[in-house]
Amino acid sequence: MKFLIRGKNVEVTEALRDYAAKKIGRVERYFESPPTSEVHVTLSVNKNKHTVEVTIPVSGVTLRAEEKSEDMYASIDLVSDKLERQIRKHKTRVNRKARAEGTYRAVFKESYEQAAPARAYEEEEPFEVVRMKRFTLKPMRMEEAILQMNLLGHNFYVFSNAETSGINVVYKREDGRYGLIESA
Repeated sequence: MKFLIRGKNVEVTEALRDYAAKKIGRVERYFESPPTSEVHVTLSVNKNKHTVEVTIPVSGVTLRAEEKSEDMYASIDLVSDKLERQIRKHKTRVNRKARAEGTYRAVFKESYEQAAPARAYEEEEPFEVVRMKRFTLKPMRMEEAILQMNLLGHNFYVFSNAETSGINVVYKREDGRYGLIESA
C-alpha cells in the first residue's frame, strides 16, 4: 500500500508518518492482493481535537473512516480499528456480489480468520428502513434551501434547484459552513 499522508495545522513528523503507515497498513491483510491505489491519510488539529481521515479506494469499494480524539496517536488507533470493523462488516456482501457478477474476483479474503484469528465473526445485518417520507420538491435557489434547512433545524435539505433543474442537497458541515451535493 502506498500512503499519502498530509497534515492540516500539524507538522507530520517521521515518527507520526511511520506510526500511521504501520497501524493503517494492518488492513492490508484483509485483501486478496494488496491495493495498488494510494491510501489518503489526513492528520489535522482543530480546537485541540486531533482528527485522522483515511480514504482507501479499491476496486468496487471505497473505504473511508474518520476519528477524533485528544491525542493524534489515539486517533490513528481508533481510525485503524474502525477501518477493520468496516472491512469485516462489508467483506461478505462485497465478496458475494463479486461471485454473483463474476466480473472480478473477491476483493476481501474469504476467511478473515486467517488474517485475524483472534477476532470473532461478525454476522452481516440486513439494512432496516425504519421511516419513509414523501414530499414534493419545490424549485428554489440554493440560498433559499439553506434558509429552509435552518428554519427546520435539520443538518441537510433536499430541493429542486431552480437554476439547474437538478435535484440537490445542501448540508451543514462540522466547521459551520455549508456544502452542496448536485445530481449528475
